[in-house]
Amino acid sequence: MPVLLFLIGYMSHHPHPLAQPRKPQGQPTRGKTARNRLRRVDQFLLRYGRHLLRRSDDEYDGALFVDLGYGAEPFTTLESAGRFRRLQPDLPVLGVEIDPERVTAALPYADEKTFFRLGGFNLPLLRGVDGRLERVRLIRAFNVLRQYDEEQVAASYRQMERGVLPGGLLIEGTSDPFGRIWVAHVLRLEQNWRPEALVFSTNFRTGFDPVDFQTVLPKNLIHHMVAGEPIDDFFQTWKRAVQRTAAMREWGLRQWFAASALQLAEAGYRINRRMGWLRRGYLIWQQGEGAGQRWLYSP
Repeated sequence: MPVLLFLIGYMSHHPHPLAQPRKPQGQPTRGKTARNRLRRVDQFLLRYGRHLLRRSDDEYDGALFVDLGYGAEPFTTLESAGRFRRLQPDLPVLGVEIDPERVTAALPYADEKTFFRLGGFNLPLLRGVDGRLERVRLIRAFNVLRQYDEEQVAASYRQMERGVLPGGLLIEGTSDPFGRIWVAHVLRLEQNWRPEALVFSTNFRTGFDPVDFQTVLPKNLIHHMVAGEPIDDFFQTWKRAVQRTAAMREWGLRQWFAASALQLAEAGYRINRRMGWLRRGYLIWQQGEGAGQRWLYSP
């Protein structure tokens, strides 16, 4: 009897990865993710969220990095685990998929710090033997929301708040099939998600033209590329900045990209001017209070 009671208690806090205590919220993605597609996203996070990834104080001790919607194969989750653990060796990593077959296929890759579970935007967080819910420091949701209606985006964001620690981050965006170019929202949890930045990333292998970023805008922006909308105003200003700095192309695409970004800053946009970001192909448009611009979207 004592053994039976132990097993019942253990299983109540360690359910099978395919168990569904709550119905996963969301829709299956196509699941086609190339190896290293999200490498530049991870490189961005290693610089932008370095302190967050390293934190182990108080509730951040054991807090998860969540890869939401890793696709048909678990390689984006495993690649991120390898990169982030160079910075924080004890980082627990959770890959979440809404397709049971994808979770089953990923389970052989799980270990004591890497987990794969069935779930959706309502993250499949477990309770420990002390009754406390697992905590989350960072969520990456890439190439997930583009298949949804725009009206569903805000509700999906709200569902992802559960379990995230104050100061935690959500990076949500879209990339091209090989991760060469992407655009993403960065949101930070206060009482609710607050937009912190819109990030444009390129490795310059497809050249440099602001128009290219329009094809990978997040779902809640892509349909607002019409005159009078803030995101359209931004792109029109960026295109003019590119034309004015065209002479910099002689020195290379990275220099041209950086020069156009500095022109955007001169035009009044809160652009991170650090050359370490710009020369690496990251344009960070800072959002939030004091941005001097209208909100791009309602979080």
